[in-house]
Amino acid sequence: MTDLEYMDRAEALLRAIESRCDELNDSTDADIDNQRVGGMITMVFPDGSQIVVNLQKPLHEVWLAARSGGYHYTFADGAWRDTKTGEEFFARLSLAASEHARQALRFGPGAGRGRGATPRPSASAPSARPPSRRPPSRGSPPPRASC
Repeated sequence: MTDLEYMDRAEALLRAIESRCDELNDSTDADIDNQRVGGMITMVFPDGSQIVVNLQKPLHEVWLAARSGGYHYTFADGAWRDTKTGEEFFARLSLAASEHARQALRFGPGAGRGRGATPRPSASAPSARPPSRRPPSRGSPPPRASC
């Protein structure tokens, strides 16, 4: 794969993550704060936990760091695949995000069609989830997770 092909595919992946976070925030009570800086997205969850996805341009890889561990992906067979297990990127991201958010969340192709997410409770329905415990911002960004 050329550098240009890598960047096209990697940028499409990051855009898909950003877009899906926005969709989940609109359709569920997941409350994922996603911030992008260059080739890195940091997803911050209400409990303060984070998932970091970043590009490793020299290696033509995408790395994911979550509570469950660190994962490296390369583009093969039409998808981003774990370099050790062959697991598809969005399958792992869905599992990790679901763990962090404490509710079923789905990322990847077809995920934005109302499947794989817990609907947001209506304003009249009592919420079974406790209120967000995210610490107040003190003017500096949260520490970055290391891959």
